[in-house]
Amino acid sequence: MKAFKLIVHQNSFSPVDLIISLKDYSGLKEKDIVEIYHPENDYPRLLLQVIKDAPGRGRDTISVEQSIATTFQLRTFADVYVNIVNVPDVALDSVELTFKDQYMGRSEMWRLKNHLVSTCVYLNKKIEYCGGAIRCQVYEMWSQGDRVACGVITEDTKIVFRSSTSMVYLFIQMSSEMWDFDIHGDLYFEKAVNGFLAELFTKWKKNGSNHEVTIVLFSRTFYKAKSLEEFPQHMKECLQKDYRGRFYEDFYRVAVQNERYEDWSNVLLQLRRLFTDYQKIVLQYHERPNMEIPTAINSTAAQGNFLEVLNMSLNVFEKHYLDRCFDRTGQLSVVITPGVGVFEVDRELTNVTKQRIIDNGVGSDLVCVGEQPLHAVPLLKFHNKDNNLNSIDDYSMPHWINLSFYSTNKKVAYSNFIPRIKLPPRKSQEPLKKMYEDERKSKLLKEDEYMHNSIFDYDAYDAQVFQLPPAHSTCVQRVARTKKTSVAGLEGLRRSPPASIAHRKMSDPDIHHSLGDILSTGIKRCDSGCDTPDSPTGARLSPRSSISTHKPVIRTGRALINPFDPSHVTVKLTSNRRRWTHIFPKGPTGVLIQQHHYQARPAGEHPSRTENHRNNTRESHRESHRESHRERRESHRENLPKENGSPMINNNHPIYQVDGNIISQSRKRMISASGALNILGTVLGPPSTNNASLALLWGATGEQEWTPALTTANRAIGVDWKSLTIPACLPITTDYFPDKRSLQNDYLVSDYNLLPDDVNADFAQNRAIYKEPLTTMEVFKELVSQRLAQGFQLIVGVSDSDVIEAHCPSTPAPPPSKVAPQHSKPVNQAPTKRFLLSIGRIFHKLTLVGSTITVTRYRPRHPYPPFNIHYRYRFHAPNHDTYEVSWVSFTTEKLENYNWNYMDHYICTRGDTDFALVEALKYWRFRTLLLPLHNPATKQILEDESTHCDIYPTPTRQDLDQLTDGFLKMTESYFNKVKRPNKQRQVSPTKSLNTSHSNKAAAKTVLERTQSQTGESDDTYDDSVVEPKLKSTASLADIVERMRHPQLGVGFLQQTVSLPSHAFVSIYAIHWLQANVEGVTYEKAAQIMEKMLQEKMICHASGDTTKRFVVGYYMYHILPQKTDKDPTDYVRPLGDLQSFENEWMEVEVLGPRSPLVPHEASSGALDISGCSPQTDLTGVPAFLCDNIDPDYMHCDNDNDMPLYKNTHLDIDVNNKSDRIEWGHARYQATFRPDQAYEMCIQWAVASGNIVAELIFGWARKAQNCRLQMVPIPADPLALPFTLKSDPLRGPIYVPLNEEPLLRNKNALFEGFPEDTWLERLFLFQEAIVGRFGFIKCTVESTSHAAGVGDHLYVHVTGNMFILIITTVKSEQKARGTRRANKPLNASRYPVHFEAAPSPHEAYITRHVSGKNKDDYDNSRRMGFLWSWNHMISKKWKWSQYPATGDEAFQTRMLRDFKHFCANQEQRLSQFWDQCWELQEKAHGIDLE
Repeated sequence: MKAFKLIVHQNSFSPVDLIISLKDYSGLKEKDIVEIYHPENDYPRLLLQVIKDAPGRGRDTISVEQSIATTFQLRTFADVYVNIVNVPDVALDSVELTFKDQYMGRSEMWRLKNHLVSTCVYLNKKIEYCGGAIRCQVYEMWSQGDRVACGVITEDTKIVFRSSTSMVYLFIQMSSEMWDFDIHGDLYFEKAVNGFLAELFTKWKKNGSNHEVTIVLFSRTFYKAKSLEEFPQHMKECLQKDYRGRFYEDFYRVAVQNERYEDWSNVLLQLRRLFTDYQKIVLQYHERPNMEIPTAINSTAAQGNFLEVLNMSLNVFEKHYLDRCFDRTGQLSVVITPGVGVFEVDRELTNVTKQRIIDNGVGSDLVCVGEQPLHAVPLLKFHNKDNNLNSIDDYSMPHWINLSFYSTNKKVAYSNFIPRIKLPPRKSQEPLKKMYEDERKSKLLKEDEYMHNSIFDYDAYDAQVFQLPPAHSTCVQRVARTKKTSVAGLEGLRRSPPASIAHRKMSDPDIHHSLGDILSTGIKRCDSGCDTPDSPTGARLSPRSSISTHKPVIRTGRALINPFDPSHVTVKLTSNRRRWTHIFPKGPTGVLIQQHHYQARPAGEHPSRTENHRNNTRESHRESHRESHRERRESHRENLPKENGSPMINNNHPIYQVDGNIISQSRKRMISASGALNILGTVLGPPSTNNASLALLWGATGEQEWTPALTTANRAIGVDWKSLTIPACLPITTDYFPDKRSLQNDYLVSDYNLLPDDVNADFAQNRAIYKEPLTTMEVFKELVSQRLAQGFQLIVGVSDSDVIEAHCPSTPAPPPSKVAPQHSKPVNQAPTKRFLLSIGRIFHKLTLVGSTITVTRYRPRHPYPPFNIHYRYRFHAPNHDTYEVSWVSFTTEKLENYNWNYMDHYICTRGDTDFALVEALKYWRFRTLLLPLHNPATKQILEDESTHCDIYPTPTRQDLDQLTDGFLKMTESYFNKVKRPNKQRQVSPTKSLNTSHSNKAAAKTVLERTQSQTGESDDTYDDSVVEPKLKSTASLADIVERMRHPQLGVGFLQQTVSLPSHAFVSIYAIHWLQANVEGVTYEKAAQIMEKMLQEKMICHASGDTTKRFVVGYYMYHILPQKTDKDPTDYVRPLGDLQSFENEWMEVEVLGPRSPLVPHEASSGALDISGCSPQTDLTGVPAFLCDNIDPDYMHCDNDNDMPLYKNTHLDIDVNNKSDRIEWGHARYQATFRPDQAYEMCIQWAVASGNIVAELIFGWARKAQNCRLQMVPIPADPLALPFTLKSDPLRGPIYVPLNEEPLLRNKNALFEGFPEDTWLERLFLFQEAIVGRFGFIKCTVESTSHAAGVGDHLYVHVTGNMFILIITTVKSEQKARGTRRANKPLNASRYPVHFEAAPSPHEAYITRHVSGKNKDDYDNSRRMGFLWSWNHMISKKWKWSQYPATGDEAFQTRMLRDFKHFCANQEQRLSQFWDQCWELQEKAHGIDLE
């Protein structure tokens, strides 16, 4: 210890926190940790790490960064003591880091954790990683059972990541209790909204949380009816029937969809408004005049659609990789219920929900605003489908739901009493309840069958009912003797359960079935394990074990959970049980605690645990039933590391107290190599006798005991505000690995080896372009990263010997294994790294020995059956008018089917084309559209409130040319990052011929170009060319000669690795020909180039000779001719088209597609300067022209190009990452200036934040090219028949009112040939959306075969989509599909169609006539589907262009569009008449 003078410094002066000179303190070295404190203060001492020797602040002076000094109350110029500390003494047990407005993948979390090991952290320390791409802050630290202000992160520190910007679903259960009053006289709804939600939003604001929130009100309506016949037709499509034969419908009202608000108070107002009518609307939804419908009743909370709601959000959450948002991380479902935490549920749906929640790592919180009951909750009561008189209800306590109880802090003046049970209703309400009671009565016992108080020992009866089944290792005969209808619990044995209970599904080890399923259940293994299962005393640890000799009531063999005393029920530990435990800190007793359940208890007092002793030697526990259980069940004892040749027995096998249970420390990796304790200096608390393979049944941690004290008012379970404000991400570590016996009996083992060096040697030879391969170590780390990214967790704290012995399941003693050759020798011989990972019941072991990586996979021998639950419901989204019918499937994913071998090779080969990313790999993707940037109409609409929104002009030729130029510039400078040399011409230095920022007006003749010279394009080809133009008769050789001219030539691309010499871009060559050869039109130029290609004078830059000459951003090069003297500096092309396409983005550029057949049969289709598609040359709208192209509707593709092409993408352009990263771009093969252009970025081996930097960089640069880049969802319309659609999102149907346009006609287009009516109607609708600023986007169809009736349009601001529904005639359907499919198959990625042809119509018909489904009329199918682009978040709302993402603008557009289509103010009629006037005028000209 030494005294120093303290001064402070700013971060700008030095980035290090502590400046100290090593020579001032002998023995101090770099990387040492020192504590700094004022001798007279007892404020927490500051710990800092010495980063480097930094003399020069004066002798015996240290300098600390100013903000840290302020936080720790260190006074400047005062004396402080500096003391070197021993790292284990200040090692942290867990650290919580918070981050905001960024996407942090699990792989990044792991790499950041490794980066932080052996560094010093303190409260609010800001941490940067990956060159500042990842930023987070220290929120809380725990060490030795207490919160601390600073400490050191070691290998064993658990790091918890909490996100202030998550995707949050708030579900409010509008069950009948919402309209009841609580004890303070408030409605439960007021308590939920004005109380809980208001408080939650205040906390969000205070904490600066910025979640993306969806709020949904939901309820279940029962109908009093005995049969389906009682319902009118219009009600039948959504009715469901429950297990008791009751009919019901589920309703969802989406109040807020994917919104982020600074201030949520308006939302509270909106929810109150919805509340007033909610029940009335839902219960009377189907009422019609003069129609009898069954009575509707709102269900109670317990009977509501609780699990269905959780699954709805899971359907969105599990697709997180499809629409990867870059400014949020984390997923949370919160259900707010007026109930008390008890739900009646279907067993199968429970299994599905549980498995999905745990596998997907989604946080699920249940907030009850009802009064807390006197038993343990949450409690799921399974539907009892057994009508047997004696059948007993079965319960489960889900540990995967985080429970909170919200109570207002109102005081009642006259009493402290809180009633905990709601009073039964008055008799008058009986008829309503009757329907629920009918079936129940039949199950009650008759008067003479139950016993009376006088003779009955209730304690004994309870003890009997909750009797635990025999221990796991009991032999079969003994089971038979106990007369239980059970099968022995040996995991290896399999017997069929008794017939009476065989119909219960054996599907989940933690959900408790009848005793016959004991092989697959955990719950009933409860605490027993006694040696004498016949003696009831041994089998039970009941607080009241008085035994009566009375015969108990007959019951089926099932050990039930007693919800009033669950503290003795333990379950066999599983990986599911430990999935989230590492987010909980360790309390003073060494137990993982949930802070809002936390109870301070006097240290000595452990309720109902009188048998706990201080010392933990074997003798003191010989009688204890649990120790024997451990001895038999646990295989840890046999393979504990030997210490000095003798096995470490229990007394030096550290144990810590778990609130009345102990967990052996070998599980927690708290022992350092020397066997000394790493983190906890002493054994904490009085050790009890639980064992490491059991966990408590109740509660999220499995270690914190439920006690009756938790139900008393001052000890009540509070609200887990932390989880609701800054939800934790799924931890990257866990600590469960199955024991040896379980591995042998329950798992299948397979393994494969990877030799990255060998694999890369093979691939490097075939690669046209050499890329530095990943080293074996990089591959090894990446294999771990990818598994973490897919939801695996690293298993820590399992000793090596466990796993090595467990490797070979068939043999009792491990043979010399290639995976672990060192198991019998000292460890230091082979440098081995090993990681264990798990998800669900799948375990992976990755081992690196030398240059061989071995992947060992353990998967369950008996996997759960796959589930697929179909569910129909009604939902009402924002901007909709009705509750529409929708449907969804809830399925569990078969995680064991993921093709890891393929993924590992993809990593090994650095994403080579042989291992393309395929859908099943669940890689991340981000879809973007390039749209035109400025539109004066948008500005006008924003500035003038009274303007209509259909003022978007048809783009002029000049607009389209500028877009084409911008796109070419974007492709060249930013996507391909190539340069063309900027050769200044001597003659007119102001106008350069070819510059990399060329803004040439595409495809115009030189003459037009000089006339329409605009201010910006000062570098177009110049008419004042001094050298004479080439004659139109010039030979090809002459032209090639001129192309090569250093000053006048076409301008070659800079030579790079994969480009040959003399490479040029096809479209610029066409411009050059037009400028340099007399009389060359666009078509002629293309023909000249095609001829050169055939004559082998030019060739595609890849060396491929089979392709035609494509105009656009395609690269060609001039081949050396025989006459050339000296081709020594000639660089050859790659000679491999696939490799070339994998490096460069090449896009064909076409003109707008015209719906009209050209009058003269010229090759005008290719002309880039085609007129806009909406009108013909005289301005007549296309839908009234005579020469309509009959194929216009059906084929988006009129040439041999695939729809999409793929290329490799270099992601980490600024070299910020600590690993090699790459991705892929999937882009449209053709660009048309009148359509949106799509590009999808895909990645597996890249950090989200670095991908985000790349894309935001592009988006900024796009503005220089007069384009804007906006993100779009994978499924823009979210229709229910697409597999991946969001169940709470749906398009808005906008009908088109054609009545006023008919005017005595039978059909809209009477007078035109009937076979063109459909096309004309479609063109009419296209003209309407064009007026509102929508442009076509060819988006890969997710719902059905591409090209059939799918016409999607996007608004120029990128905010909304419109789908025009088209009915396709059958013979065209056949033709259209074929043409659209041919190019698809040409793409290298498999295309999956997921449903039958155009289901849109079926969907539309349900919206059309609102409630009167019966009077549905075929002719009224005209209309549009409108949907919002929910991917545009704040980051995309550039201040310059407020319309992108401006909410008021969006709602105004929709309102105005609806008005127009409904012909309000005669706007539709006027538009129609104007079009006809134009047509008549044009015809008048023709007639003259």
